Amino acid sequence: MWRINARGWLLVGLPLAFVPRPAAAHIKWFAPYNVPEQPRVLSAVLSPTYWGLVLTAVVVLAIVCSIERTWFGAVLARSFERLTAGIRARTEDFYRAGTGAFFVALFTHGNIILTPELITKVPMIPWLQAAIALGTVWRATVVLSAAGIVGLYAYGVVTYGVFHMLDYPIFLGIAAYLALAAARVRIRDLRPIDVARWSGAITLMWASVEKWAYPQWTYPVLASHHDLTFGFTPSFYMASAGFVEFSLAFALLWTPLVRAMAATVLSAMFVSAVLEFGKIDAIGHLMIVIVLVTVGADNVPTLRRSLLAPVYYCGALALTLASYYGLHAAIYGTRVW
Repeated sequence: MWRINARGWLLVGLPLAFVPRPAAAHIKWFAPYNVPEQPRVLSAVLSPTYWGLVLTAVVVLAIVCSIERTWFGAVLARSFERLTAGIRARTEDFYRAGTGAFFVALFTHGNIILTPELITKVPMIPWLQAAIALGTVWRATVVLSAAGIVGLYAYGVVTYGVFHMLDYPIFLGIAAYLALAAARVRIRDLRPIDVARWSGAITLMWASVEKWAYPQWTYPVLASHHDLTFGFTPSFYMASAGFVEFSLAFALLWTPLVRAMAATVLSAMFVSAVLEFGKIDAIGHLMIVIVLVTVGADNVPTLRRSLLAPVYYCGALALTLASYYGLHAAIYGTRVW
């Protein structure tokens, strides 16, 4: 069983003070992995430490939601609105410029489909990436760039399998944003940025389960970067890092102040990870940072303020765990319990 002390709960409760950089770095880019491998069964994952972390995350989320309803929360919200006004006014430009820069980087690097571990030797892929980047220059051709992103994602599914590509629904969300924003249309009540926000949140929530199911994939990285664990055991560090990531990702689905605070912390995590892991990490996480920056600037309420966030949080956690383990078992025949 993991040993827990006061510092451990502080890591989860105050993620802005303790930025877990290996949690932000996608481990598949830096260490050996095996997607069909048997994950840690749920009976091992759902330990007393896990439930303690759930309780801590629920309490912190409830406190943040309560603060939003106070005068201090109103001051914070106005401050975020003033600081991000320029980004909010140029949201579409951020997506188009960020997408263009990302695919130029992929074209320059070569042999990458969408993220660093998705390797290809097909000669036309880099040229398709160059075309996607070029298409973002003009609104009339942005839809073609979006179609190219979907095509690359489909190629990833064919090459690496559905389960592996479930790590990256954010690319489908970005493609949808580009197409919808260029055409000035919505999907029912969802704005283009809402589609990107949901895809980013789902991507990060899904990735957090990997830290509980396959913590051993990250152990070699932690062994070579001792200072990044803050003195915690690797097993507890991975468990808490997963909760930090899941909780912040869920917060992206909530009210403007809550999601702005979560986007700020997540952006700090991803940017600081670049300092530790270098250019590959910068390329791989460029698009999620674009999504986070624009989501943090978005001040349009998409639901009423509510203290039911902890209830929805627990439901999202249960659904994500069940989906991850259920799909893995259905595809690879692995044990769940």
